[in-house]
Amino acid sequence: MVAGNQRAVSNPISIFHHNVCGIKGKTDELIGSVSPNPPHILCFSEHHLKTPEIDQISIDGYRLGAVYSRQVLKGGGVCIFIQNNLECTNVELDKYCKEQDIEACMIKLTSTLHNILIMTVYRAPSGNFNLFLKKLDDVLKSLYRADLKVIICGDININYLTEGDRKSQLDAMLLTYGLASIVHFPTRSQGLSSTAIDNIFIDTNQFMNYIVSPLYNGLADHDAQLLTLNDIHLQLNSHCTYTTRSFNTYSVEEFITKLSYESWGNIFSHTNNLDVDTLFNAFLSDYLRLFYTSFPICKKST
Repeated sequence: MVAGNQRAVSNPISIFHHNVCGIKGKTDELIGSVSPNPPHILCFSEHHLKTPEIDQISIDGYRLGAVYSRQVLKGGGVCIFIQNNLECTNVELDKYCKEQDIEACMIKLTSTLHNILIMTVYRAPSGNFNLFLKKLDDVLKSLYRADLKVIICGDININYLTEGDRKSQLDAMLLTYGLASIVHFPTRSQGLSSTAIDNIFIDTNQFMNYIVSPLYNGLADHDAQLLTLNDIHLQLNSHCTYTTRSFNTYSVEEFITKLSYESWGNIFSHTNNLDVDTLFNAFLSDYLRLFYTSFPICKKST
């Protein structure tokens, strides 16, 4: 997280996307997983919170730039957090959204000489694909300008590791705006099955020098994706502070001891609930409680 009024340095833009399967209680570990070089933009799908709840989420060094939350159904939702030292405006997309079918939010980044739009989108597995395709097309059509650079990231529940009609239809529509998929590695693994249902779409003629890679943090059954755009640079302060955790032999042994005495009662109380996300989040909540007390956060400067 950038602080102070030190000498400015040029820095490529980095954008992080993660289907977090519920963001509540995970923000400290999310930031820890990307330290000491935290991305400029954090994009989350399936934050699982209503609007008043997401407004209460605090991520050290970031502020909420855009959000969509469900009003009726549980789960879902998308949001974008941006580093405090960057400037952006919210691009209103609510009129295009429909719960499960297409859930989207967008920011326009103004801390660069380029006009860059960053969109996060979620389509549920049961969502209406044709409606998703039409509404996404409507969004892009309403915003399109030759000088705009658009980046779309999210969980669209279309497996890009295999060919199929839905993949072909989405690719054809996005290509009319110069956008193409750049995630060609698995983003979710279950047993022996691996899929790439989370993706990032950019114009590779506009962004020719980029790196996209998976990021494993164990906080959900989806892996995160990290995009670095070496073509686009921001002017940032050279003095940075970041959060991290200190690990040593004593703290590791203390953590192991706490785990051995944990009854995991919070998990077994959900045995009648077969929802994987609920069971996993119950386990993670207890696990992180022990982890946080054994390895407290500290701040460091560079």
